[in-house]
Amino acid sequence: MIIASQAVYEEGKLRLLEPLELAEHTVVQISLETGQDDMERRAWLNQGQRSLMRVWDNEADDVYNDLLTR
Repeated sequence: MIIASQAVYEEGKLRLLEPLELAEHTVVQISLETGQDDMERRAWLNQGQRSLMRVWDNEADDVYNDLLTR
């Protein structure tokens, strides 16, 4: 079962903004995604996109496109 919920990180602990309908002592696995825009993450993604475009949009590869249309 997947449950999405929001929480606030305070004093080293996550405080849920709404209660969960789970039995006591239920073991869960969590993954976290911050709601804030992470500038460093965005910079890495932009750098990766620029690198990919240099490889992807490459005139030397046009010869392969030519061969594929024959």
